[in-house]
Amino acid sequence: MDFGLAISALRHPLLPCQCLTMLNLRRPHLRKSQKRLWFSVLPLALVLALVSPGCTQTAACTCTELGANVSLSLPVQSIHNQTLVDSWKAYRSRFIQGDGRVIDREAQDRTVSEGQAYAMLRAVAINDPETFQRTYAWAKNNLARQDENGQPTDLLWAWKWGQRTDGSWGIQDGNFATDADIDAATALILAAQRWHCPQYLDEARALLADIWEHGTVLLPDGRRQLLPGPAEAFFAEPNRLILNPSYFAPASLRLFAEVDPERDWASLIDSGYAMLDDLAGLSTTGLPPDWVAYDPHYQNLPPARARLSLAKSLQL
Repeated sequence: MDFGLAISALRHPLLPCQCLTMLNLRRPHLRKSQKRLWFSVLPLALVLALVSPGCTQTAACTCTELGANVSLSLPVQSIHNQTLVDSWKAYRSRFIQGDGRVIDREAQDRTVSEGQAYAMLRAVAINDPETFQRTYAWAKNNLARQDENGQPTDLLWAWKWGQRTDGSWGIQDGNFATDADIDAATALILAAQRWHCPQYLDEARALLADIWEHGTVLLPDGRRQLLPGPAEAFFAEPNRLILNPSYFAPASLRLFAEVDPERDWASLIDSGYAMLDDLAGLSTTGLPPDWVAYDPHYQNLPPARARLSLAKSLQL
């Protein structure tokens, strides 16, 4: 089975509706464990094939010299190995700068945190530790969120970097996008195992702590829900929580539970599947929209264009 399939399985498929759906979700119910397993066992198995239990203890891992005498290849046998290697080389040449910045050529050469995390995932998949380190280092050095005094606020990444109106280059939007940080943490965990680098696992755990603190919210009924970004933008009103179902990545959440048992990542899997259950009834296809307005108090939501435009302007 291709490792590219394993990486793609970590993300929920892109969802088709480009609208923000207003809904009153009923009180979510937990799926039976067998049903939850059915929907996530394949991507989880592929992840665990790379991340063995031994690397959940950093003392069991030793670093190798990154980039030294490595050949690009998948970690599993595949008839498509050379095609994927060639594809990665073309992507790396076209979109990754020498300093590690991943460039969006179709959007004024901007960089987004999701692009940096995607490159990290692809680099570990194809066994390119040097490019992994460059893209990771660029993100840490350039997407770091800071307060008004220039001090770091957390380890999450500002989602948008590019050319400002005054001509300078830098962060254009200091909000974080939770899916990018989830992808980055996933890539760090996979890299820790594939290249025997315990510091990557340590940094993944530190990032997970901030994802949990700033990228999730505890609802009035005691459930915890994954946020698309900062609570001040997506949970600014007590009766309206803006969610993005496509950010739900159960395989990554199960992986986080393995390396970070201090936090209940499984609770986010339960709330995510419950959300998808409720959303499935809103369309004839049974597919959820990409953005939804969620009422944690189960009250009807009146239309509010100001809230809709806020969520769309963030483009998360």
